[in-house]
Amino acid sequence: MQLVIVSGLSGSGKSTALHVLEDVGYNCIDNLPVSLLPALVAQIEIHKDDQHKFAIGIDVRNAWKDLQIFPQMISTLKEAHLPFTVIFLDSQSSVLIQRFSETRRKHPLSDKHTNLAEAISNEQALLEPIRDTADQIIDTSHLTLHELRDLVKERVVGRDQSSMAILFESFGFKHGIPVNADLVFDARCLPNPHWKPNLRPLTGKDAEVIEFLEAESAVKDMYEDIEGFMSRWLPRYQANNRSYITIAIGCTGGQHRSVYLSERLKAHFSEQFGDVQVRHRDINKHKKS
Repeated sequence: MQLVIVSGLSGSGKSTALHVLEDVGYNCIDNLPVSLLPALVAQIEIHKDDQHKFAIGIDVRNAWKDLQIFPQMISTLKEAHLPFTVIFLDSQSSVLIQRFSETRRKHPLSDKHTNLAEAISNEQALLEPIRDTADQIIDTSHLTLHELRDLVKERVVGRDQSSMAILFESFGFKHGIPVNADLVFDARCLPNPHWKPNLRPLTGKDAEVIEFLEAESAVKDMYEDIEGFMSRWLPRYQANNRSYITIAIGCTGGQHRSVYLSERLKAHFSEQFGDVQVRHRDINKHKKS
């Protein structure tokens, strides 16, 4: 039996995530009142030896007092020894405002006295108890619909439940730090291929950029420091029953240095762990601007 609890900000993609899980065989229940979780757990326990999979959507349409007791409900699930995962979908406020403006949908907390920005801020505060208990926070600010669907499948369906999923994510600081990052390393102090005209249009995956970076002793030192840190602490994170960990590596634009380091770290740790991925959030973004 598997249980996935999906929550998140309005407009961040919660409905899309539930539809993905429904497509792969989960029994989905949207907008379940938090206070009914114990009753659902009791029913699930009766049939916990069955091969059933449940996905529950919980959002701000719940009464605010119910949202406050969510951590207590999570403790109930742990005491019942049921396998479950809490996923929280997040997004930058500016992106949410743009999405609501484009779709002309009404935010569930907005009214004639509360504008959209205020409604989003209120929702963030109300859902904080759920966000704080999440096993995985997915920032959808820079994800397309298809990328979100693939990421949910990868993180929920496609991984070995006995292992810890490790994600190395490159990004550009000028586009903001990923909100789902557990650890962040700053590579902006390293020599920048951007200032080489022949390297500027390339990325950290291209041979010419790799050759340039590997010739720099500072790049070698930073890679070895990050590799040593992660080699020491990843087993401790795994021993602490972590399901996911995201290591974000940033440079200025997210094109060269962070991409190179993420690719190299992914290749190294794939030899030691069974579920290691790499994602380049901002790669080639400069070509779209």
